[in-house]
Amino acid sequence: MKITDVKILPVNRFLYVKVFTDEGIVGLGESGAWGFLDASAEAVNSFKTYLIGKDPLQIEHHWQYMYRSFHFRGAAIMGAISAIDIALWDIAGKWFNVPTYMLLGGKSRDKIRTYYHVHGETTEELVANCMKAKELGFNAIGHLSPFLDEPRSTPYFEPYVKMINEATERVRIIREAVGNDMDLCLELHRRMQPGEAVAFSKAVEKYHPFFLEDPVIPDNFDSMALIASKSNVPIATGERIHTIQEFEMLLSRNAMSYARTSVCLCGGITGTKKIAAIAEAHGVQIVPHNPLSPVSTAACIQIATAVDNLAIQELPDHNTLSATERFTSSETIQEESFKQSDFVTWVPTVTDGFIDVPKQVGIGMDLVENADEKFPYKRREINTRLHVDGSVIDQ
Repeated sequence: MKITDVKILPVNRFLYVKVFTDEGIVGLGESGAWGFLDASAEAVNSFKTYLIGKDPLQIEHHWQYMYRSFHFRGAAIMGAISAIDIALWDIAGKWFNVPTYMLLGGKSRDKIRTYYHVHGETTEELVANCMKAKELGFNAIGHLSPFLDEPRSTPYFEPYVKMINEATERVRIIREAVGNDMDLCLELHRRMQPGEAVAFSKAVEKYHPFFLEDPVIPDNFDSMALIASKSNVPIATGERIHTIQEFEMLLSRNAMSYARTSVCLCGGITGTKKIAAIAEAHGVQIVPHNPLSPVSTAACIQIATAVDNLAIQELPDHNTLSATERFTSSETIQEESFKQSDFVTWVPTVTDGFIDVPKQVGIGMDLVENADEKFPYKRREINTRLHVDGSVIDQ
């Protein structure tokens, strides 16, 4: 079997890659390069010249060849490698007529625990969405910002005492509303300084959050380790890094209790499997990062099924707009007349907070015919939030 073509399919806010073979088997993958999907597409075009004519089943070799080819790293490059890698694993599953997870060692579980995305620009809206998740049967909620999901176009300012106390109060209100049958995965969106993060973790620890995600920007591993050493609430991080070496440096510093592996950014299924193994050696579980489309979800499911050290799987609502559009665009967003599930052939069903492990071969889904024409690509806008003093803040 040989690779005959590699095609790029931008659809709505997502970037897909299809790898074609002379046996008629086609693999599908997704790049998680966020706002830089056009750059990632060009990286795919560069790798395409290498891939044509190669055996698609030599996945590890192709991963190493692409990863080590130009001696440079970056989200656009790693997103391209991830999309191609997922597509190759999809081909392998179809070639051997098994779900891809069977080629990763088989099932470690029969069903996968998930958490549901919640959001709100006001406390009332946030609590209502948490209650909705409970009514839908979920036992964990995430992407849960105790600082609210305010529009990025609104200048920000809060005194320190107000920021800490009001965010803590929201966690209290949510905990009392949902009770102890619901885990709270608090998303801090990198918006704090190390000292603030330590103070906040102490303030909310009595409400027993599942974890605090990315309390500070992930660039400084020592800062994350400092917070982890002083926090009684577990720290989750890793979604914005994309090499096994970066994860090892965080893990060796005891900077995380949960590794947020971005399957569509950290090297695809191959890269994520490597990171999961390193995390397992450190006694750390993974929480696969998944704010993307149903194709990303299908790829995550393969890892979540196969590895032993899974804590929980992030699951955005595929019956609405993309999570990245809802959480990063301006308040002028127009609600679309379609759902993400409209441009794929399958989305998982959640029962009592769990996805039953699927049995479809490969990653188990495809795009609908002419998805790129039916749902034209739209470049993500650049929309960074500013402080009232005009400086840039993280959110």
